[in-house]
Amino acid sequence: MLTNPRDRAWVEVQAGALLRNASTLRQVVGPDALLIPMVKADAYGLGLSEAVRILETADPWGFGVATLAEGLELRRLGVVSPVLVVSPLPPASTEAAVEAGMQLGVSSPEALRLVTEAAERVGRAVDIHVEVDTGIGRAGFDWKDARGWKHDLDNAINVGARWVGAYTHLHSADEDPQTVLQQWGRFQEALSELSVPDSVLIHVVNSAGALRLPELAASAIRTGIFLYGGRAGTGLQAPEPVVSVHARVVHIRQAHAGDTVGYGATYQAEAKEQWASLAIGYGDGIPRLLGNRGSVLIRGCRAPIIGRISMDITVVNISDIANISLGDVATLIGSDKGEQITVDDVAEQADTIGYEILTGLSARLPRIWRGLDE
Repeated sequence: MLTNPRDRAWVEVQAGALLRNASTLRQVVGPDALLIPMVKADAYGLGLSEAVRILETADPWGFGVATLAEGLELRRLGVVSPVLVVSPLPPASTEAAVEAGMQLGVSSPEALRLVTEAAERVGRAVDIHVEVDTGIGRAGFDWKDARGWKHDLDNAINVGARWVGAYTHLHSADEDPQTVLQQWGRFQEALSELSVPDSVLIHVVNSAGALRLPELAASAIRTGIFLYGGRAGTGLQAPEPVVSVHARVVHIRQAHAGDTVGYGATYQAEAKEQWASLAIGYGDGIPRLLGNRGSVLIRGCRAPIIGRISMDITVVNISDIANISLGDVATLIGSDKGEQITVDDVAEQADTIGYEILTGLSARLPRIWRGLDE
């Protein structure tokens, strides 16, 4: 067991930055739109309990999750505000979700039947949010056939379901405002067919949608990546960095021309070089694709990653950095003496997105929150 969580490698999370990013979104959309922070996947990898503790001070409507287990964990943590499960539930989870008082996204007549039957069995009404598919294709009632499934919705309301919300998922808000407007139009067509009560919470825009088209904020915004320090989309305001990733130098060696490093020997020294091994690898969530592509910061200088990243070790070339010692700290995401590597920088180098970088940081890395009790 580690006596110090910073002995090997770790993640630091800035509580104040998380809260300020929430405030930024609030300022963009105005005071009338409620905030629904998405805290699925362990709050995008930051740590659910700590993230919720901070976000509750932002006076959210409630929290969004993807699974029943995530919703139950929020209740275990003492969250009393609404918990919305936005993804379709497996049939076997429906009754437990109703019994636990989750608000449930429903996407089909079959889902309506399952939740109303479960509500009858457990003896309580179930709050539902109707998901309308306006182009995402993975879940939701087809917007083109709203008149056809209105009968199923009306029946569900008559036998134990309370219609409290309606939403759609935007598929390209991070890239193209025109697709957002198209999906918004489709959603409005569906709602007009359904005669939506004024009390129903309408939530459409995500972080990118809120920043790009804040006038579409409606009753509430479902926010995720921007809160946690990742860019929401091309050309949009950058969030304040929330997460940084650090590792110790655990080995230093002098390399000579012809020496190779890593599995597959994909890097070979062309002259005399100095290499440092960092106590972090893809077992910690560092993308293997960063091998021979990415870099880290040590003493405010960039050190290129050389060779393939292995499960537990990443090797960097420190030939141009003076006075490196065992135990020195390398920054893989974050800032060091004016130099910076962002989550999105790493994502670009690894041919992925910031969401995957954050949620991929493994449980082996301790999360150290700064400012949690300030």
